[in-house]
Amino acid sequence: MSGPRVNSFFLGNSSGVNFSIILSPRDEETGKLQLANCSGSRRAGDWNLDVTTGVSISKVTVSLTRALELCLPNATECCPSPLCMLETLQVLACHGSVMLAQLLIQAEIFANSSFPGNVSENATIIPNQAYKPLGSCPCNLTAGACDVRCCCDLECTPDLQQLFSGSCFTGVFGGDVNPPFDQLCSSQSMEYVPEWFPFLCVHSSLDNTPFLGYFYHGSTSTPKVPSFKIPLQTSPGKPFTGYSKGDPIITEEDEYFTVPQQSLAGQCVGNAPVAYLHNFDVKCLTSLQSYMEGLPHNVRINTGTADFIQQNVVYRTITDRGKFITESESLHIAEVLCQNVTFAEHYKFIWEDKNIEQVNVTVFLGSLCDGEILTQRFTVEFLSLKSTNGEELIETPGYQVGKPVRAANLNASDPLGSLNIWQPAGRGLCASATYRPVLFGVDSYSGCILEVDINEDCNLLRGNVTEKLNALIQATHIGKSNNSSYSDLNDWVEIISLYPFNSDTNVSTGGLKGFCPDIPANLNIRIIFAEVGAVQGIPQQQILAVQISYSTVLWQFQCGLGCKNTVSFLPITASVQFIKIPAQPPPPVTRYHKIYAEFDCNQNDVCWPELFYPLTRSYTGEPYSECLAKGLLLAFLVLVAAIMSNPWFSKLWNR
Repeated sequence: MSGPRVNSFFLGNSSGVNFSIILSPRDEETGKLQLANCSGSRRAGDWNLDVTTGVSISKVTVSLTRALELCLPNATECCPSPLCMLETLQVLACHGSVMLAQLLIQAEIFANSSFPGNVSENATIIPNQAYKPLGSCPCNLTAGACDVRCCCDLECTPDLQQLFSGSCFTGVFGGDVNPPFDQLCSSQSMEYVPEWFPFLCVHSSLDNTPFLGYFYHGSTSTPKVPSFKIPLQTSPGKPFTGYSKGDPIITEEDEYFTVPQQSLAGQCVGNAPVAYLHNFDVKCLTSLQSYMEGLPHNVRINTGTADFIQQNVVYRTITDRGKFITESESLHIAEVLCQNVTFAEHYKFIWEDKNIEQVNVTVFLGSLCDGEILTQRFTVEFLSLKSTNGEELIETPGYQVGKPVRAANLNASDPLGSLNIWQPAGRGLCASATYRPVLFGVDSYSGCILEVDINEDCNLLRGNVTEKLNALIQATHIGKSNNSSYSDLNDWVEIISLYPFNSDTNVSTGGLKGFCPDIPANLNIRIIFAEVGAVQGIPQQQILAVQISYSTVLWQFQCGLGCKNTVSFLPITASVQFIKIPAQPPPPVTRYHKIYAEFDCNQNDVCWPELFYPLTRSYTGEPYSECLAKGLLLAFLVLVAAIMSNPWFSKLWNR
């Protein structure tokens, strides 16, 4: 044990059982523990033994009664060293003089690291991280104790360092906070040193190292409370230019206009901002205890031109509560507490170009009682100002994220088709699963569970699984855009199907039961699309190709407890992946770009354009006059070397 308290349990009837604790010093000659007897008590030295008896089990607690603070000058009843206590204890359970159980405890307890004395008011001076490392031993993470493999930790005794001396942390983390860097002239860390390295290497002290601030940036920032407060997007001299798709809608108080929405984890977030031209329909579960009111409906909304409009709110009462109440506990009528709450809210934003023209809100109210679970519904819909009868005209031919993908069966008299994935319900069985459409730009993954008998024929199983998967795709073509016409074949792309097996081939299993290979249990739908333009600033997406493929698995009957069940489960899944590609193929790399890449400093270790960097004004390591003088001297030496290497100079010298 390493703390002042430890618990154990004695199994069996404890009536008539005597529990005791004794200190067991080791024999100095043999090193063995002394033999224990049943004559002890429930207190030994600084240790107490407490027993909580039960029917067939008893809890045994061993606790320390002394303090664990380090000794101050002239102090008693404290720990003289960090290792405060190192003792061996024995807990005995005896019935009379017969020992029933024995527990051996090795107690190694260190003193508390908290400082009980007076704290000095002198502030700790933190060095500037640009010139001096904050800590000389970054791996020293534990105060008052030795960190394993941290050889620079001064709290590690030589005996402890011998245990991991061959596995010490290396590099900056291991204490080498000023390592020689590759550009240093005295460094030999580079395996392949170019010939010009001595000419351009750096003479510098190790105190001026590029590793300064590697673990600590040196600056602090005040944490901000995420209250969805935003800075003003406009200044008095610059008007608001309107919303773009995806921009958060702003209120008169320069805050986000929020409506409850679902997060990536599936939970509802009450203060989620509403994005411009982004429709959604969410359902959130709540109870009377956790119910919270949303944003007031008297909040005015920024139209996009620095003007503000009031919401047009209509309140209605819910008569059929069964569509919203999903669970109800049985409570007495006298104890039921009810409250009038919001059951649903429907928002309709009328927009034109980059501005919001009108906001209509329909609020459904109802009574929610204690013990009931309410399914709240929140919808947001953006309608164009040119809409007819409340239905938005298809002004944008391209797909928008979150809209259903159009499918058609052009080989049938009725061309209307569908592309769906599963919406499991209940136990998740395929027999009770419903369908939901594939939404453009939303990668999805769904599945259901198929019940399979142990005597199931493999060919029939493959056919049954294939039928379940093919029921999701009731189409032969997918619309390129949102307004594809059934009469124009060029508006559609054919679905490319890749089957992993031939249904006519009989795969033999050798008469084995509960074993079927090559079961097409996974359906993969890949949709390739591209951005082909924009209408009124809204990007238009177009589908270019659709491919479906199947992944096979090996089904094997899973034997339950005792193998009494003759039915096993086979999970089958369907995934949808949207892949975006450029609308036009990228231009080929010209010869100019290939040559230019040789001189690109971001792609090569050698940066020729910066060869004369020390001679420019940007270099601040030395005064410019000194750099210029050294540069002229270097140029003179190069000129002299070139002259002396000329053959005519040797002839002139020989004369």
